Amino acid sequence: MAIIAKDAQDVFKDAGENIIFSTLNLNRQNFSSDRAAVSDLAERIPAIINSMNIRYPDAHLRVAFGIGSDAWDYLFPNAPKPQELEPFQTIPSPKHDAVATGGDLFFHIRAKEMAVCYEVMAQFMQFIGQNATTIDETHGFRYFEGRSIIGFIDGTENPAIDETAEYALVGDEDPEFINGSYAFAQKYIHSMDTWNHTSTEEQEKTIGRKKFSDLELDDAEKPTNAHNVVSQDNEGGVEHKIVRMNVPYANPGEKMTGTYFIGYARQWTIVKRMLTNMFVGKPAGNYDHLLDFSEPTTGALFFIPSKTLLAKIAEEEI
Repeated sequence: MAIIAKDAQDVFKDAGENIIFSTLNLNRQNFSSDRAAVSDLAERIPAIINSMNIRYPDAHLRVAFGIGSDAWDYLFPNAPKPQELEPFQTIPSPKHDAVATGGDLFFHIRAKEMAVCYEVMAQFMQFIGQNATTIDETHGFRYFEGRSIIGFIDGTENPAIDETAEYALVGDEDPEFINGSYAFAQKYIHSMDTWNHTSTEEQEKTIGRKKFSDLELDDAEKPTNAHNVVSQDNEGGVEHKIVRMNVPYANPGEKMTGTYFIGYARQWTIVKRMLTNMFVGKPAGNYDHLLDFSEPTTGALFFIPSKTLLAKIAEEEI
């Protein structure tokens, strides 16, 4: 059974100009009502997206909707479950733990105009808002030249465009969930005063790349705990890639600046090994140097159903 990219939600590299990430928990006061609301939402999502694309074709709207492990067990107790979908567990670190904050439902909305993101999220909430509570909503933006908020080019480690589906979408290893994707979402707050008072040379060693040209540092000058070293997964001697997007967000008047990381992957185990390398260290104790400037505040895993599976959820066929 072959992967069909057109059957996937928008889990490919496209950070957008304006972004809304929203994580919700189901209220769990009435199972029948919660189940009906999620089914209604699943039915409405494609129609809302299609309508907005007709109204604002130049906005380049992209949407991904996901479901967490606990919510899957609650909503579909008698149905099969994606093989690797599980609650994310906190990963301890000598510096900052990769905290687990959970979540039942997840939305990743991006478009050229924030008005489009707002309208889409507002419409989604018409159908789920009575049955779920928002536990985190983050509005992000595209920074200059598509750089991360700390000034480095983002996405260099992503697979090539023509290889993205292979790394982002579940294949025939889990045929009932083919064309779906695992999404790991994690917010960071940066110590920008410390970062900005760090020399460019030290920043480059922290990331493992040149700041302005984006050229990778030579192995001889790259520390073993550089971000682009420890964030890799080379299990079995092969580099395993995921689709990464780092989205800046900020409240400048409050001196709060951060990055919302979203990683889409064919296999959650790959992402989990990457996180373990970053937070525990490889070897243990040699944690990602970027954690000296960045603290994670959220962490949750979701499964992004294929369009076909989303339609089955809408029809209450699972």
